[in-house]
Amino acid sequence: MKKLIFLLVVVFSSCNQNDGWQNLFDGESLDGWDMKIRYHDFGDNYNNTFKAKDGEIVVSYEEYDEFEEKFGHIFYMKEKFVNYHLSLEYKFSGQHLKGAPDWSLKNSGIMLHCQNPKTMLIDQEFPVSAETQLLGGLGEGSRPTANICTPGTDVDIDNSLVKKHCINSTSKTYNNDDWVNVEVIVYSDSLIHHIVEGEKVLTYTNLKVGGNKVPENFMEKIGMPLKDGYISLQSEGHPVSFRNIKIKKL
Repeated sequence: MKKLIFLLVVVFSSCNQNDGWQNLFDGESLDGWDMKIRYHDFGDNYNNTFKAKDGEIVVSYEEYDEFEEKFGHIFYMKEKFVNYHLSLEYKFSGQHLKGAPDWSLKNSGIMLHCQNPKTMLIDQEFPVSAETQLLGGLGEGSRPTANICTPGTDVDIDNSLVKKHCINSTSKTYNNDDWVNVEVIVYSDSLIHHIVEGEKVLTYTNLKVGGNKVPENFMEKIGMPLKDGYISLQSEGHPVSFRNIKIKKL
């Protein structure tokens, strides 16, 4: 049934490529977007981490000397989303920032169903959300992209609770720093598909609050379905750009 639903959505979307899409980024400014960077207040774009440049949202570390655990997220704040089809392209560039953790090399993410960033603790690393983890290849070995990571959340894969923080997709490895198209199709807390360059690479279900990294002010919500939320993009220590960010409500 899941495969049938996915195929029907893809066929419908292909037949209506120009219908219902909403651009989340105007290509020139961060209008509608706001940021939360660890150890800083909501709205403080510390060291100009996030920039709008040449039709892209750019994660930049030009004004940093060291990372100092400044994990950041830029949120689309005009509305929360429930059922939707999100599409964007991402591209890594430049050098990994001094002091950033080794695992964050060519590593970023799309955070789905995020908590309101105004409720994040000052030292909170990641919003409660489901992360579509975006990776770049390192020149050797397998490193798939559009994986699932679960900061403060639990999900099921094949009707079983996922016990690891991150689970790899079946995507190929993208070693060159080229633009990669990633899409997510989200049906509230019940069903989420990850798609890379038009190919479905991961499906999971039953999204709820739980697992690791549940912040203190969310403990009473453990086990509750995560039915909607904000969308955000990560800054984790490696320069990355995003473009063609658009959404279609389902």
